[in-house]
Amino acid sequence: MNLKEKILIKRFILEIFGTILGAFVIAIAVSLFLLPNKLSSGGVAGIATITYYLFNMPMGISMLIINIPLFFMSILKIGKTFFVKSIIGTITLSVFIDILDKLSPLTEDKFLACIYGGILMGVGTAILLKVNSSTGGTDLFSYIAKIYKPTIKVGEIIFLIDILIVAFNMIFLREIEIGLYSAIAIYLMGKIIDILFEGIYFTKLIYIISDKAEEIAKEIAKEIGRGTTGIYGKGMYTNSDKLILMCAVTRKDIAKAIQIIRKIDKRSFVIITNSREVIGLGFKAE
Repeated sequence: MNLKEKILIKRFILEIFGTILGAFVIAIAVSLFLLPNKLSSGGVAGIATITYYLFNMPMGISMLIINIPLFFMSILKIGKTFFVKSIIGTITLSVFIDILDKLSPLTEDKFLACIYGGILMGVGTAILLKVNSSTGGTDLFSYIAKIYKPTIKVGEIIFLIDILIVAFNMIFLREIEIGLYSAIAIYLMGKIIDILFEGIYFTKLIYIISDKAEEIAKEIAKEIGRGTTGIYGKGMYTNSDKLILMCAVTRKDIAKAIQIIRKIDKRSFVIITNSREVIGLGFKAE
């Protein structure tokens, strides 16, 4: 076995561990927070919540049954590795949910349940995304939909499906509050996924238009250790060429950068925008 094969095997083992961990965190969210309070996170879990209360069917088993057609649809369309990880994720999630369902819920307050349940759902889902895995359901559906139709807006479709399923939860379980609290849980889940999957490296991007651009660039590099990039532009009102400085800084550097710019050129024109993520020297490593 060569080095490359060893690395691939190690990565696969870590991804399997991540899949099981993500499934366990989601199971905690469902069994100890959402399900006991009749709340839904949409998707397959939302459908299984309905069958749980209407037919007294274990939620894990319901989710497994619902996912079987999705796996048959995807077996020839997705990679073997992803397929194996998804099977493991789906089975372990179902088992974890039915085991944890035997425990007492951590809270019977619907508001607390939707907050903590939504956060944990987001954490678990983010872990799965990090290891390129899923627990079936809408995750698997999104992969299948993308394969069959690459231009499809999967996010919008999944969002609509979640809304419909939450609406069904309200209709069948006859509680409007279920939908209201479930919406909070789904929103929090999405936000947590964004933070954990995309990162929390929020930065600011500064555009500086000044006749003293070179002096400002040198001072920024000296005082806060940030490089700048010169972009040549043209002022359409003055019909004159301008050197525009672009500089990415962290939030803690922004005040110092503005102070430097204003000290050198009080007439400078400065634009500050939010940057979702910066990857490279001095910021987040790839």
